[in-house]
Amino acid sequence: MSQTIEARLADLGVTLPTPAAPAANYVPFVRSGNQLFISGQLPMGPEGLQYVGKLGADLSVKDGKSAAKLCAINLLAQAKAATGDLEKVVRLVKLVGFVNSTGDFTQQPQVINGASDFMVEVLGDKGRHARSAVSAASLPFGAGVEIEAIFELA
Repeated sequence: MSQTIEARLADLGVTLPTPAAPAANYVPFVRSGNQLFISGQLPMGPEGLQYVGKLGADLSVKDGKSAAKLCAINLLAQAKAATGDLEKVVRLVKLVGFVNSTGDFTQQPQVINGASDFMVEVLGDKGRHARSAVSAASLPFGAGVEIEAIFELA
């Protein structure tokens, strides 16, 4: 991919938000060596928390994918805050996605695809990653999705 990550985001009409401050006693990211660990990001938009509820009850798979994409945007915002320049990202190593879902909901992977697909769209091959997509009985503030990430940095 010859475009910069910022240029690709602009082409997609995505402006990275100001990263959210932690809601408890933790830091939004930790750099250890050449790895960047980003704490779980919720689907925070310009109007605050979006996509509140449970997949399989209150939210559709389409809603969940949109929530996951918004979490991915927030992960990139944290990565930019941590590095000052997204071009320092060598690759996305892993995403861990949590889906607030009913006991019989089984489409967690399809929901987290909203983040995975977006990361590949923005980062190209550097966005191909290992992943977990798991169900949660509840998430902070009733969010439908929460995603954390590990990046490799130059």
